[in-house]
Amino acid sequence: MSLSNQTVPTAAMRHTGPVPKLWTDTIDAHRSAVRDATLDATAALVAEHGLTSVTMSQIAQRAGIGRATLYKYFPDVDAILTAWHERHIAGHLQQLTEIRDHAGNSGERLEAVLQAFALISHQSHDTELGAMLHRGDHVTRAQHQLHELIRDLIAEGAHTGELRDDIPPSELATYCLYALTSASSLPTKAAVRRLVAVTLSGLRPE
Repeated sequence: MSLSNQTVPTAAMRHTGPVPKLWTDTIDAHRSAVRDATLDATAALVAEHGLTSVTMSQIAQRAGIGRATLYKYFPDVDAILTAWHERHIAGHLQQLTEIRDHAGNSGERLEAVLQAFALISHQSHDTELGAMLHRGDHVTRAQHQLHELIRDLIAEGAHTGELRDDIPPSELATYCLYALTSASSLPTKAAVRRLVAVTLSGLRPE
């Protein structure tokens, strides 16, 4: 019998080439689901028991996975918390980017972005967890991206005459971020909106 006449099992044929896309997508979706479940479980446990009381065993149990599986994804609790914080910050950046991309002139879009950032700051509070996680490189990268986003909107507004052009947009973006980060200490959302209004007034031409 020649090789060309032999019947090759279907299962064997599936594994001779690259992994099928559907299979790859399924594996990626599973890994993403396990990762998300782990991050959500860890955040919930920290909120319930405090930062120093959470163990890998508790996380595995809450997430519904085995400890061995958990250790394949993360070496320890600190790594999980860092990943959770990275996801948290990435979500905020995505939100602000989507607001920036809405219709409207540069001044309107800048106001919407600053308002959203101030409200995010208002909802954030200084905690032991926050102090630990805000030292990571991912925070520095996110701050740089946010600064660029606001700087570019200010530059666009200065070019069209909506915003002042006597101070470099990069400096104005820095002023905005420093001012609106203080929204975390304000008592109400109304106070936050007033802070945004005062900040915007300093960006307009005299």
